Amino acid sequence: MDVLWRRGPSTVNEVLSGLRAKLAYTTVLTILQNLESKKCVRHSVEGRAHRYEAIVDQAALRRTAVRQLTKRLFRGSADLLLAQLVDDHKLSKDQLQRIQAILNENADSKRKT
Repeated sequence: MDVLWRRGPSTVNEVLSGLRAKLAYTTVLTILQNLESKKCVRHSVEGRAHRYEAIVDQAALRRTAVRQLTKRLFRGSADLLLAQLVDDHKLSKDQLQRIQAILNENADSKRKT
């Protein structure tokens, strides 16, 4: 998905060239077909090639993935997810300040509603 978001509509070979990992053509094709069945991408035919394009917004997909992860692995508890992330990563003072700013902003917006 990242390659499609960065490059825009791409053929399987173009996606392959945009990946850091070395994957087989058929592997990438299968992944794109699976993403299409999940309504994340669509394709158009160009001669013998298919050009795939993302049809879901990156931020929206991230939100969905985080919600599912939180629900499945952290019993729906965002604070458990955050605690796990903080425990697993050596966060810099700047990163911790950014997290605190996000939490403060969220608290402020909830007070206003």
